[in-house]
Amino acid sequence: MRLLILILATIITGAGVVAAQDAATPGQSQMRGNNDAIAALAAMAKGEKPYDQAAVDAAIARLEECARKLPTLYPESLKDAPATTRFSPSAKVWDDKAGFTAQITGFATAVADAKAKVKNIDTLNVSVGAIGKQCGDCHQTFRVRNG
Repeated sequence: MRLLILILATIITGAGVVAAQDAATPGQSQMRGNNDAIAALAAMAKGEKPYDQAAVDAAIARLEECARKLPTLYPESLKDAPATTRFSPSAKVWDDKAGFTAQITGFATAVADAKAKVKNIDTLNVSVGAIGKQCGDCHQTFRVRNG
């Protein structure tokens, strides 16, 4: 009987961990997509790739999609989820909800500004800096490196 209870407890706990990891995947996927979009914009801004308005628009659309989804990507159920990747959200995401929301708003504003303004390499340079600052500020406070 004790063995059966132990086995059931292990299965239930394991299922909870897997569910938390599965729930974390959309946030991780969004952040990887953001990284790819920022990298594409930065490569153009640095002159490593030629300016391409279609690529700029696609990258900004990717960032815009993330800005819309960010408020829902970190539900309370993930607060104590075990870290399974190189980076994970800090507990501050939940402990300082107002600060995290402000960071999301700043990111969304920078992306919306970029969408409205980027039409050439000069405006791209300004916008990439603004978006990068928002990402960096949020990561400094609301992301932790594991291991």
